[in-house]
Amino acid sequence: METTLVLIKPGGVSRNLIGEITRRIEARSLRVAGMKLIRAERATVEEHYSEHRERPFFGSVCDYLTSGPVIAMAVEGENAVKAIRAMMGATNPLEATPGTVRGDFALTIDDNLTHSSSDPEAAARELKLWFPEGLPH
Repeated sequence: METTLVLIKPGGVSRNLIGEITRRIEARSLRVAGMKLIRAERATVEEHYSEHRERPFFGSVCDYLTSGPVIAMAVEGENAVKAIRAMMGATNPLEATPGTVRGDFALTIDDNLTHSSSDPEAAARELKLWFPEGLPH
């Protein structure tokens, strides 16, 4: 059993895709263990993307994630990290397979709708960052 982080970015929230993305997660027999709609603090976003701090896109990614409300979701289940990554599709939506969230709904890498943890270690770090209060049991 794994728990992973899914963020629905401002573009997904503003396009009313929260229900569709959540439906797909639940249809895969994964469980939403925690969910909240928040306006992300800049410090949280910068810490979240800290491994990319030296990359040229760091500032714009942080600007985008703080530009509007986001959904932070803790999702648990068997092989949750890999299952969610597969469901979301390639980071560049133009390379994402139809049937994935990005393949079906996104057109640009700048607004690729979601973030999901890359591996169980990243998931543990990110969940603590986005759910400092812990998850409901």
